[in-house]
Amino acid sequence: MSAWLNAMNPAAPIGNEAEAQRAARSSAVSIFIGVAVAAVSSAWSFMNIDEITAAASAAAAQTGAAADAAQAGAQVGLWLGVGLGVIQLIFALVQWRDPKKFIAILFLVLIALGIVSTLAAPLMAGMAATTGAPVTPMWQIVLSFVILVVQAVLHVAGLRGIKRLDEMQMAAAR
Repeated sequence: MSAWLNAMNPAAPIGNEAEAQRAARSSAVSIFIGVAVAAVSSAWSFMNIDEITAAASAAAAQTGAAADAAQAGAQVGLWLGVGLGVIQLIFALVQWRDPKKFIAILFLVLIALGIVSTLAAPLMAGMAATTGAPVTPMWQIVLSFVILVVQAVLHVAGLRGIKRLDEMQMAAAR
């Protein structure tokens, strides 16, 4: 267990190929964390689907066809979340099996965008309060930020491991 914790530390030295492999796989661990968050979020959403669709209709402040469209949009959003979670799981499995730089960089960019949008959430809450739209609770914003920072650290460690693994394999090929 301590070997894995050491591998997930972006500042830890990487001495051999096994350590490099573990460090490279920390990127996959980060993606698996994202899959777990998506699974919990999707499960919660499906357990509360009636409330979510009613809130979508109320936020649209409409009735009839417009309310039906708002409810359908909420349903599509829920299923899109599930689909993205499945795609994320596929990336995690690929990254575990054969760590690649482009996957780690892609998810690092997505995490950076997530951090920016999470930090913007309190600013958007002020605007949402005037329109009557639902506001994200502060505990959820803080939890999301912490998870995203942990994921970013793991991807940085993964990139270091991938780089070191590539260097070791190139040296062995010479």
